[in-house]
Amino acid sequence: MSAPPHDVTSWTGRHDGDGAPHARWHEVVQVLAELPDTAYDPRSAAEATDHVALLGFRSDEGVRRNGGRPGAAEGPEALRRALAPMALHGAPAAGEIGILDRGDVTTAGEDLESGQDEAAAAVTRALDAEGCRLTVVLGGGHETAWPSYRGLVDSELMSPRADGTRPRWGVLNLDAHFDLRREPRPTSGTPFLQMAEAESARGAELEYLVLGIAEPSNTGILFDTARSRGVRWMTDVDCEQAGAAGVRQVVEEFAADLDVLYLTVDLDVLPAAVAPGVSAPAALGVSAPIVLAAVAAAAGTGKLALLDVVELNPSLDVESRTAKTAARLIDESVRVALGAGAPASEVA
Repeated sequence: MSAPPHDVTSWTGRHDGDGAPHARWHEVVQVLAELPDTAYDPRSAAEATDHVALLGFRSDEGVRRNGGRPGAAEGPEALRRALAPMALHGAPAAGEIGILDRGDVTTAGEDLESGQDEAAAAVTRALDAEGCRLTVVLGGGHETAWPSYRGLVDSELMSPRADGTRPRWGVLNLDAHFDLRREPRPTSGTPFLQMAEAESARGAELEYLVLGIAEPSNTGILFDTARSRGVRWMTDVDCEQAGAAGVRQVVEEFAADLDVLYLTVDLDVLPAAVAPGVSAPAALGVSAPIVLAAVAAAAGTGKLALLDVVELNPSLDVESRTAKTAARLIDESVRVALGAGAPASEVA
């Protein structure tokens, strides 16, 4: 069910001065008073403009069903708190809608399926709003990916072309796990098999790339399923050996033939020292600069429409390390998607 509007005090922080050069996230974000199930159209605003939409999915029922450690339902607020004080380079001019917080959808008790239905509808509304350049979903467990997918395929972005064909899309997953499990009911470990089967029912094949697979954390049947579904992947070791440049190239090649890209970041892809606040901390993981390079490459394709960041469990976090790293990844995706790069390095 929809939650009441979240605590807007998440969007607070220091004020260094007026204008875009001083801007931080909390000074730019506009929080909608409406609940997620209330239609919002930026065309009704005085001056509609390009924007990034934020949407929270407060859910950890999928993690619980998957035998993990619950707590990811508190992830959206922790992510907002970590984003709030960050300097926002390339911030929009005063009076423009730059970042729009559309509030949260919450899974009520064990009713994951209804929560996912509502979240999918909210994602579609966010994507279809005029001027939306990127929709960022703040998870939640990785069960978030199923409503993200459904919201995308039901959006106007996926409307058939004049020749009746559908735009070609793909999903890039930064994750230690395939999440291709077959279970009697949806969990945080099933979303990509659900997507693959849904695409098969449409007569299509899921374009799915996973970076960061931890071999000891995925059984032989999961690798077999991945092969049978045409999934492409790199292990955590592969990613480290390829480095940032190699991973960037893989992402760019994957997106080259796509019209629309969906990026999902499971924070357990990162090393446990960087991301302790997840249900399944990584024994090895992919270093943060390489994950950041993958995120930037995805945003830099100009095809990224949807991003979700999942599996943050604040109750397990240490010094907000996981939340702060996740916020850095979100900030990078937004900055690049809006065409504003970080200040260039200057070496005397």
